[in-house]
Amino acid sequence: MSPQKHVVFDVVGTCVGYQAFFDGVTKEIGPKLLEAGLSPQLFAFAWMESAEREFTYLSVSERYVPYLTVMRSLFYRILHMAGVKNPREFATDEQRDAMMKTYGELNPREGLKEAFELLRSAGFTIWCLTTGDIARVRGYFQKAGIDMPVKNFMSCDTKGVAKPALAAYEPALASLAEEDIKWFAAAHM
Repeated sequence: MSPQKHVVFDVVGTCVGYQAFFDGVTKEIGPKLLEAGLSPQLFAFAWMESAEREFTYLSVSERYVPYLTVMRSLFYRILHMAGVKNPREFATDEQRDAMMKTYGELNPREGLKEAFELLRSAGFTIWCLTTGDIARVRGYFQKAGIDMPVKNFMSCDTKGVAKPALAAYEPALASLAEEDIKWFAAAHM
């Protein structure tokens, strides 16, 4: 039997973009942010990136916490760091939760469906390795009509270690035959 061909994709930031989240922040607290002289998109980006950093640090220090838990806990701190004097008066937990809900509504990047079809027609099996929970991340594909079987998802949550630590990738590599052709695809901003 000849070697199988595989592409393991990062999802959030590679396969899906952040615009739905940016729009959610703008909708919920955008006018108040603008009144405070803050760009809603820049605030959303700072919140998301700070959560990514803290999430990674926790993972590296072997104190793994799921990404969205970290993100939720940082909301008021990021408002404070952005210069908002009374963050808990500026926004509510309900607004924070509504914005976080939009993080679950991210949309696939233009051309993703066609790229997957092209790779599959060339004999590649497509996998997704995510730091998110599989149900949420698979939902990005389902709502866009992109075929991505649940069996082809792997989450860092199952091992309690985040990318870019090598240990996050090892289960994906170990699940594929040694002689197989393996690619990892990630393209972040």
